[in-house]
Amino acid sequence: MTLDADPTRPAALDRLVDTGLVAVVRGADADNAVRIVDALVEGGVRAVELTADSEGAMGMLRDVAGTLGDDVSLGVGTVLDAETARSALLAGAEFVVTPSFDPEVVTVANRYGAPIAPGVFTPTEAVRAYEAGADLLKLFPASTGGPGHLKAIRGPLGHIPIVPTGGVSLENVADYIDAGAVGVGVGGALVDGDAVAAGDYDVLTDKARSFRTAIDDARNATN
Repeated sequence: MTLDADPTRPAALDRLVDTGLVAVVRGADADNAVRIVDALVEGGVRAVELTADSEGAMGMLRDVAGTLGDDVSLGVGTVLDAETARSALLAGAEFVVTPSFDPEVVTVANRYGAPIAPGVFTPTEAVRAYEAGADLLKLFPASTGGPGHLKAIRGPLGHIPIVPTGGVSLENVADYIDAGAVGVGVGGALVDGDAVAAGDYDVLTDKARSFRTAIDDARNATN
């Protein structure tokens, strides 16, 4: 699935939709967060999500936000309540991602004009979240149902943009795109923890390029 051009759509959402990739950075710290994000951006990532459950997350959001150019969007993930969403947006986050659907979090994101992607797994959750004001939906955990689950949900709900997250890899990303994903969220398969621990940030750059290529190729094959 691709979204038609919309001049009123927030830039953060446009970048996610254009590239089809959100890099999920979990467990970073103040010493390596900027280097991780820089490596991902060098590989073509244009939407980066720092998870709110990382120690010092708000400070990291401020640090990373101050280094990014206008062509990269910074978001916050693993948001469980409205207070965290508001704090993250004030710290520099441009979009919000949650593992579940909380109407109050959606309301806060809407109030600040920030794209919001609540986590859902069932058609009922999808409809409720979208009607509450979500801009797109995070299908989570994607690995539980796989691309077939995404395709089944999109049967009656093809108008709702969905980003599967949790278990997306280079081996299956094309299957998710083919099943109708507007984009994917990728954590460990992209942000390699061993490479970060070793200070080998070029690995992240190479993985980012590989994901961008796989997504572009899958999109071209479905058009």
